[in-house]
Amino acid sequence: MPINTEELEMAIRHALPVSHLYIEDESNGCGENYSIVLVSESFEGKSTLARHRWINEVLKSEIAQMHAFTQKTFTPKQYETYLANQNK
Repeated sequence: MPINTEELEMAIRHALPVSHLYIEDESNGCGENYSIVLVSESFEGKSTLARHRWINEVLKSEIAQMHAFTQKTFTPKQYETYLANQNK
């Protein structure tokens, strides 16, 4: 059964406080390939690997039903820097 963006969003928002969340279905609507950008204060002091492992655990059952899942995780300050660099 394909996953939808609403299911992913609910699971993420239930697990941690979210400052910004962008979910993209990169599989043209079939629900098998998702990319997320997630910003949370809960990521402060955690390495990128620790953040990704945490989100992988939160979305374990959803990811098991996908073909591909990619994530970018930021603290609010890191996200500001990321956005500033994107606009250059």
